[in-house]
Parts: sequence; C-alpha cells; structure tokens
Amino acid sequence: MAWLTDIEIAQQCQMKHIDEIAKLANVDDKYVEHYGRYKAKIDLSLLKETERPDGKLILVTAITPTPAGEGKTTTSVGLADGLRKIGKNSVAALREPSLGPVFGIKGGAAGGGYAQVVPMEDINLHFTGDFHAIGAANNLLAAMLDNHIQQGNALGIDPKQITWKRAVDMNDRQLRHIVNGLGGRLQGVPREDGFDITVASEIMAVLCLASDITDLKKRLASIIVGYSYEGKPVTAHDLKAEGAMAALLKDALKPNLVQTLEGTPTFIHGGPFANIAHGCNSIIATRMALKMGDYVVTEAGFAADLGAEKFLDIKCRMAGLTPSAVVVVATVRALKYHGGVAKADLNNENLEALEKGLPNLLQHVGNIKNVYGLPVVVAINAFPTDTEAELDMVEAKCKELGVNVALSEVWAKGGEGGKALAEEVVRLCEEPSEFKFCYSDDMSIMEKLNAIATRIYHADGVDLVGNAPKQLKQLEDMGFGNMPICMAKTQYSFSDDASKLGAPSGFRISVRNLKVSAGAGFIVALTGDIMTMPGLPKVPAAEKIDVDENGVISGLF
Repeated sequence: MAWLTDIEIAQQCQMKHIDEIAKLANVDDKYVEHYGRYKAKIDLSLLKETERPDGKLILVTAITPTPAGEGKTTTSVGLADGLRKIGKNSVAALREPSLGPVFGIKGGAAGGGYAQVVPMEDINLHFTGDFHAIGAANNLLAAMLDNHIQQGNALGIDPKQITWKRAVDMNDRQLRHIVNGLGGRLQGVPREDGFDITVASEIMAVLCLASDITDLKKRLASIIVGYSYEGKPVTAHDLKAEGAMAALLKDALKPNLVQTLEGTPTFIHGGPFANIAHGCNSIIATRMALKMGDYVVTEAGFAADLGAEKFLDIKCRMAGLTPSAVVVVATVRALKYHGGVAKADLNNENLEALEKGLPNLLQHVGNIKNVYGLPVVVAINAFPTDTEAELDMVEAKCKELGVNVALSEVWAKGGEGGKALAEEVVRLCEEPSEFKFCYSDDMSIMEKLNAIATRIYHADGVDLVGNAPKQLKQLEDMGFGNMPICMAKTQYSFSDDASKLGAPSGFRISVRNLKVSAGAGFIVALTGDIMTMPGLPKVPAAEKIDVDENGVISGLF
C-alpha cells in the first residue's frame, strides 16, 4: 500500500469555512477577523466579554526526541479530534511553526497523517504574519539602539555590553556572530553583533506571555538591551521604543483560528523552540480556548524536561493555569533508539533494547506525577512495526508507576484512532490532584537552577562556568532573583550533552551564561553548547519543496 504524504492528505481535505469553525467554537462572528476563507484572527475583546466558564486544560508533552520521531503535535491534534468523537466539546491550542525547521531538518509542523491542522501549507509558511511582525519589532528595537549610539549616545550605552541581537526566522549559522557598522562615519558605530532565530527573540516570549495590549507595552518597555558604561541597564523604554513596537504587534497579539482535518476548532498562536525559549503557545490563545471549549488540548515544545517544565514552571505560574491532565507521548521506535538500536534497525522487535530505553519514558512520567503532582497517561504513538510483546512491555512498566498506557493510532485513523486516549484523558481530568511547581519564587537563582537540574534532569547539580558567576551576582543585585528560570539546553538528552541517551546519571549541568529577559519576566540560563541561531543540515528540507504552475506546493513534509 502506498501511503500519502502529509501534504497530500492535507490537500485532499474539504475544509469548512472559518465562520463554521468559529460557530463550532462558540465564537460570535463579531470577533472574527478573516484572513481568507479558512483562517481568522479573533479579537481580544472576546476574553473580556464572554461569560463561559473555563474548560479543562490537557497538556501534551513527550519523551526525549530522537530521529525516530515521537509525534507530539500529531497526538495533540488526534486527541482533540478523539474527544469530539466521544461527544466532548474540545478545542486545541497549539504553537505556530517556525520557518527554520520547515526549511531545515524537520519539515512541516502542523501534525501528521490524518491528524493535522489545515490549511497546512499556510500554517507552515507565512500564516497570518505573526512571526514577521515579531521579527520587525525585534529589529526596530535594534535599529533604534544603534541609531541612538550613532546620534551621540546620550544614554552612555557601552557598545561592548549590548545584549540585544537582531532576529530572522530562518536557520542561518552565518549570522551567529557578525561585525556591523562598517564603512565609515555615516554607516554606524562598528561593533560585534549577531542574530537569534525569531522564535528565540524575547519579543516572542513577551507576545506569548502578555495578557493584553497594555501588558504587552509594559513588558516591551522593560526589555533590557544592554548596559551603560556605569553598568546600569538600558531598556527599550529608555530608547522610547515600546509604543512603535506595540503598534507592529497589535494584530499579531490576536490568536489565529483554524481547523483540524476533521473540523475541530484550533487556536494556533506563538512560539516553538523549548530548547532555547520557553516554547509555549500564547497565554491569550490558551485562555481563549479555555473559554470556548470544555476540554482544551495544548502542547509544550520538545520533551517534558524542557517543554513541560517551562509550561508548568513559567507559563502556568504567570497565568495562574492548572492542567487537569498530562499526556506523555512516546514511540516504541524512539525508546529502542534510547536503548542503543541504530535507526536502520528500529523496525525489528528488540525487547532488550526497549527495556534499556524505557527509563527515559519512566523518568519523564515520574517527573510529571511526582514533582508536579499531576495525573498522567502515556500515549504510544503507534507504528505498523510495533509488536504486541513490545507494547505489552511498555504498558507493564508504566503500570508499575501507577500510570495507564493508551495506544494512539491517530496518524493512520485520525480522531477514531484517538478515542481510547480521549477516554483515559477524560477519566484523568476527574481525578483529584495537587499541582505544585518544581521550585518556589523565593528561592535564589542558584537554588532554582539546582532544583531543575536535580529534580527534573536528575543531575548531581549545577556548575557555573565562564561569566556565569559574575552574571549571577549582577542579576541578583539588580533585583531579578525572584524570576523563574528558562533553561536553554539540548533537547536530545536529560543532560546538557546530546550524546547521553536514555536516563543518564552521574552528570552535572554546566551553565555558561545567565541573562535576564526582563520583559518576558524570566532569567535565561544557557547550558552546554546550546545556540540561539540554528544552522541548516547537510540536506535541508528546502531542497525538496516546490510549487507548480497552479500554485500547489509539494514536498512540505
């Protein structure tokens, strides 16, 4: 049997007009701003004017990713469809794809198989322009900063202590470290600079964590762009930049409404990349979804040690959200990879390797259940090569932790293949739980770093290296010690070494850089050799993407 590609499946879908989807999501048409027939932005006044009670929030996260794939977004979409199949009023709240992975190594990011959001091509490419607006706001601030220095530098900004980078939503290693302002007196002040990928920009975090326009402007004003010669922080407000930045972002702040292949309403808004950012969709979109649906399925980026940790310790802390249940997605193939099997051999039954790889899943599950106190189910994203013995082993090991396993067949069967998972999620949502954070606000920065490293990564502790000890003291002296921590760490391991698979032990986490994102409201800790501007792989996904004379796109996953 020849399987259709994701884009071929998506292109066969008979989409409903977005007005139908809005009606299904209980959104009155006065709040709907059309972007064509199948996309819309929803006006923020909906949140102030609706009186519907909040639904239940379900977080989908995953095991440590491997080249074998996990299917987190696919499972999120299929679960939302599955909940509707069993008669529940469900809505999804997902993240927007970045162009970096779309043209880089991953391909599209709108789900897969028969569990996708559509229009898939639009969502994976420019969508409604949110990321372009974020990049423009980021780069306006950079331009105003350099212009201020060029025009006399009244604030006494030290060019060697500028922390604000430019941004572009593309994997481009050439831009990691640059020298700009060359060419003479009129071309700007020469200095070292660099680019972040747009999703790693603090503007992305600000947009995702803001509650409204007023809060957005306040957060933008608080952004620290660098330091003066006296060591004092210089903010976007000092540069009088927040008003113009907010003007660029006023439409981007509105959540986007689309649909799944099966017509389930889906809010898609805000940023991925939980390895180098907080990696969650916007608080506004999540709150809107909670007002519109009885069950809201959302996702956090990468594995539970990154995406779920930041969702729970940063987003839920700031927004006052409490998930009712958590789904941890795994594949038998990925668990065998963690057990040492080469990618080429993953289709063969290997119970010994599966048993060696299972601790990765069990550690993620244990963290959700024991550290955060939340009900959890394991969703096995089914592959045709999975054997009954392998599936039985996963189920048995999870039951030892008191956690159920549900087989998710949403890739092949859509919502029908998500009904078993949906039933278990509904059951979990009724279970009592006592949600708690990994660390408290009143802990010191070092105590918070150690709490994440020891409780979530299961490391022996944290070492501050390079400039980090000096930065730690500076941040606490400036009064930022009460902020949550956003760890920037490889997504491929619990440790900061991507080669350590499974559930490693006997390691320490090296933090080499600490910087405050004062607008976002957290401190970023860069570990290992993590970078905020990825590069393209040897064979970029872009090489396979094309468009024909009728405008039909191919090769997009």
